[in-house]
Amino acid sequence: MKWFGGRDKRGGRSAMASRRGVAYSSSPLLASKTPPWRSKFLVALVGLGFVVLLGRAAYVQIVGTEFFQKQGEIRFARQLDLPASRGRIVDRNGQILAASVPAPSLWVLPKDFEASAAQRRALAKLLGMTPGELDRRLDDNPNFIWLRRQVDEQVARDAMALNLKGLHQVREYKRKYPEGEASAHVIGFTNAEEHGQEGVELSFDAQLAGRDGMRRVIKDRLGRVVEDIGDSVAPVDGQDLTLAIDSKVQFFAYQRVRDAVAQHKARAGSVVVLDVQTGEVLALANYPSFVPGDRRRLNREQMRNRALIDSFEPGSTMKPFIAALAMETGRVTPQTVIQTAPGWITITGSKISDAHPHGPLTVAEVIQKSSNVGTTKMAMQMQPREMWELYTELGFGQKPQIPFPGAVTGRLRPYKTWRPIEQATMSYGYGLSVSLFQLARAYTVLANDGELLPLSLLHRDADAAPGPRPSGLRVMSAQTAREVRHMLQMAAGPGGTAPKAQAIGYSVGGKTGTAHKQEGKGYAEKKYRAWFVGMAPIEKPRIVVAVMVDEPNDGKYFGGDVAAPVFSEVVQQTLRMMGVPPDLEVKPQIVAHDVPAVEESF
Repeated sequence: MKWFGGRDKRGGRSAMASRRGVAYSSSPLLASKTPPWRSKFLVALVGLGFVVLLGRAAYVQIVGTEFFQKQGEIRFARQLDLPASRGRIVDRNGQILAASVPAPSLWVLPKDFEASAAQRRALAKLLGMTPGELDRRLDDNPNFIWLRRQVDEQVARDAMALNLKGLHQVREYKRKYPEGEASAHVIGFTNAEEHGQEGVELSFDAQLAGRDGMRRVIKDRLGRVVEDIGDSVAPVDGQDLTLAIDSKVQFFAYQRVRDAVAQHKARAGSVVVLDVQTGEVLALANYPSFVPGDRRRLNREQMRNRALIDSFEPGSTMKPFIAALAMETGRVTPQTVIQTAPGWITITGSKISDAHPHGPLTVAEVIQKSSNVGTTKMAMQMQPREMWELYTELGFGQKPQIPFPGAVTGRLRPYKTWRPIEQATMSYGYGLSVSLFQLARAYTVLANDGELLPLSLLHRDADAAPGPRPSGLRVMSAQTAREVRHMLQMAAGPGGTAPKAQAIGYSVGGKTGTAHKQEGKGYAEKKYRAWFVGMAPIEKPRIVVAVMVDEPNDGKYFGGDVAAPVFSEVVQQTLRMMGVPPDLEVKPQIVAHDVPAVEESF
């Protein structure tokens, strides 16, 4: 045991002495001399590093401080827009036609988004998507995705109740249109950012839009606001807009033209209603139409505001103006007899015919029977310049002075280029083109004792702006206008082309128009447009109503059969709503309404 646990004391001391006697300085590795430049080089490198760091710090803190502060703000600071509420659009009685309502929008940061399969299915169902559609949308962009904009409040609450990481909502506004398709072409619509795209929404966009506010904040990595920076700029809401449109008149006009299009299997139709006393547009309706708040299946045919942007040859609706010019220049009187036999006339080799031979007719009867021959004979007594000047004063060939996108000028060629046959056909509405809106405005001259008033889409509030009504352009004498109104009353009564225009309780006057549609370089044999333009009450007109039905296809196509009944119903309803007292007994009119119409020449 001693032997294993013992130790040689001498041997131990000898080993220790041996270790103490080692000379480390004599090691070849440690004994080699280091070159002096090496240590100096290392010190220089360390010093240079400090200089570079000091220079960089000076550059960041002094020279480039604005740039780096801006870069820092970009990563954390955000400017939040405070949207202004778009102004309302209301009718002349304060009825809301367009208004903005709060509508939250949902967005996500896909890289932060976390949801179980069940939560994804629930979210997709709330948003009206399939789970696959939701996944594809989340894969589009890792930084920011709109999931659904302008959803219902309840949908947003249910979505946020899922407590999904990375899902956020922002408060926006959505445009609502209570009158729907009845007023769609007048009001128009906005896009998702509430910028006007069509109609009044586009024309008055700057006035309605207002000015957005601004708030600068600092957000954390998860997009949460942690601090405000500087002062906020409050939004300025848009101004409300009061239109001249009467929503009740507008809705009724839309219903009547819609029913006429369906009844006659037509392609489209339009109605314009004007207040003769103020020049205000009470209704401007088109069919087909669309729902402004739902444009998923919208097409160009539905969007066309045909009353303003479609132009056409107005046909026989031009004849009263030729009679007015002939009387104004002293060439004829209402009782002047014009021989229309044998029912046709030749102008430079071209034949112009009436639907039926009439023989001798007075000027008043020429308008009542809508005689092409009688109108042509009056027109050929005039210089082309006289007709051109009249048409120009009536507003044809000029863009309507109304703030509405797409309103057409129509076509009226310079009189120096007219050939005799062109002068003849222009007298009964071929060879020039106008919109229904232009035609309605032209008839206000006859309704307003020879004066053409400027028209307005905005309400002219008599209380806010007292004084005389707006002055217009004198086109003809009051006497001539009244005499033509009497002719129009004959045209809309027994023996005329439009007894179906008679309105129960009110005296009316107006003129039919029927024309072949242009197709290529000629005219379609079996495609027509039918019009009726008139006014009521006839002694002191309050309104002018113009109706157009495009391509009636049920066997009837004359303006007196297709458009005149729409005029009759719109006149009755409008005058009653305006509080205009009836000026006729009911019974005689019912009899007159059933009298067959004289077939129109066109």
